[in-house]
Amino acid sequence: MNRNKFIYIGDFFLSDIMGGGELNDHELCEILLAKKIRSHEITIDFLDAHQEHKLIVSNFINLPESVKEYVMKKRDYIIYEHDHKYLKTRNPAEYTNFKAPSNELINVDFYKKSLGVFCQSSFHEDVVKRNIDLNNTFNVSGNLWSIDSLEFMKHHCHNKKTGKYSILDSNIPHKNTYETMLYCNKKGFEYDLISSQDYLSFLTLLSKNDKFIFLPKTPETLSRVVVEARMLGIKTITNKNVGASYEDWFALKGEDLIDHMIQKRKEIPRMITERFQ
Repeated sequence: MNRNKFIYIGDFFLSDIMGGGELNDHELCEILLAKKIRSHEITIDFLDAHQEHKLIVSNFINLPESVKEYVMKKRDYIIYEHDHKYLKTRNPAEYTNFKAPSNELINVDFYKKSLGVFCQSSFHEDVVKRNIDLNNTFNVSGNLWSIDSLEFMKHHCHNKKTGKYSILDSNIPHKNTYETMLYCNKKGFEYDLISSQDYLSFLTLLSKNDKFIFLPKTPETLSRVVVEARMLGIKTITNKNVGASYEDWFALKGEDLIDHMIQKRKEIPRMITERFQ
């Protein structure tokens, strides 16, 4: 594909933070040969100078309202949704049955006028559609990993493992680390808190124990770390807030799941390009 075909708009990229959305977006940009630009940097003049580009909008909290209005009127675009930016709070867990009252909704027209709203899982898509009446949603049912990362996990999925549990060591309240530790203490489970600034080091730590427990307080549109645990051949203990657990492929683990995600590297970009045809 031509590098000049797509512009990829995001609040942050992998060079800024190592989040799940940013890791996924990095791979999608690499596959599509997309030109990246941060949402706060984009202007109408910039878009006018790139009329031939199709727009992929990822996280867009910092996108100026004037640019949103221009995009809705003048350009073909899709939204690659990572969370819930149609809500003022960005958190559907604050509302009964994940459905917000109408006065809590924002950006509704921006979603409706897109060529497609791409969701991470059927659970994610369902929550989006509970709040906005959309007929343009698509479930990508997965995430993107680099070939190097997938091969790394394939190498480590057969590692000899301890009988301990792993808990994600996060200071983000909705990841629920503290309560998960209390739960394990109450049950008498031995556990390790795992974290690392380096991604491959994190995967290595994750691969050492044979169980991973993750009990988020709020909906995870997919939960990349849970999928990584399963690709590493680890038993996962989670709750109804993990989007990945609603997908048919969640029964897979180890090399079978890795092979499935390798196929997603072809499937997801194809879904996107087809919306612009």
